[in-house]
Amino acid sequence: MVSILVLTKNEQQDLPGCLKSVCSWCDDIHVYDSYSDDNTIKIAESFGATITQRKFDNWSAHQNWGLANIKFKYPWVLYIDADERVSESLLAAIKAHDFANSKNVAYEIQRRDFAWDGTWLKYAQMSPYYLRLFRPDKMRYERLVNPVSIPDGSTSRIGGFLDHYPFSKGFRYWINRHLSYADMEAAMRLEDMGKGTSFSLGKALFSKDFTEKRYHQKGLFYKLPGRPIIKWLYMVVGRRAFLDGKAGITYATLQSIYEYFIVLKTKELLEKK
Repeated sequence: MVSILVLTKNEQQDLPGCLKSVCSWCDDIHVYDSYSDDNTIKIAESFGATITQRKFDNWSAHQNWGLANIKFKYPWVLYIDADERVSESLLAAIKAHDFANSKNVAYEIQRRDFAWDGTWLKYAQMSPYYLRLFRPDKMRYERLVNPVSIPDGSTSRIGGFLDHYPFSKGFRYWINRHLSYADMEAAMRLEDMGKGTSFSLGKALFSKDFTEKRYHQKGLFYKLPGRPIIKWLYMVVGRRAFLDGKAGITYATLQSIYEYFIVLKTKELLEKK
């Protein structure tokens, strides 16, 4: 079987549902906590999880430290967030897979994002595939926020869905969280500008590695003027978010606002510099 890794910071609301989706079939659950001051630790203990705590600095550094220092029972790790759930279809795919003879070091899993009203954002969702099932000794992360997964070896995809509920704590929480993401994205933007980091249009369009493709797409996208409007049109028209109904249109609008947060924060940092 596989080990489970859950990152937490004050997740008393979502953690019970997350752990319920894995505790019946996994005997090696790790809650990697950033010193929560609510009931997160008590909940983790009640499910028999192993708890590791570390002060959060940035996403890639935090994740890399966890993979290097947490002692997992199994050679494969499924990494999930507290607002995510392992579906029956994903569990069946994991149980059926022969990991012992796998030549891959990581597997992409399709994530289903659900809106506040339970609508699956099938068309509006920006990134449906994530490298979440991997050998921890063959995985590392880069970038301060929305980290890029860098596997040391070949990857593939596994069936089933990882269900995600990003609005489980309400709109205010989602907005506040994305304000903090915007701070880190703007900092990364300035760092790329300072280093003269280049991004490849070819890789952004044709790379077979989803993570690499997304990295170059994001880098090139940040150079475009009018990004919030472009993002809204891309989601609503290009990705056909309107097929998700009102939830799809609203989600596209929220994502555009988030993009505007990044634009404003980048300008603020440039002015200070």
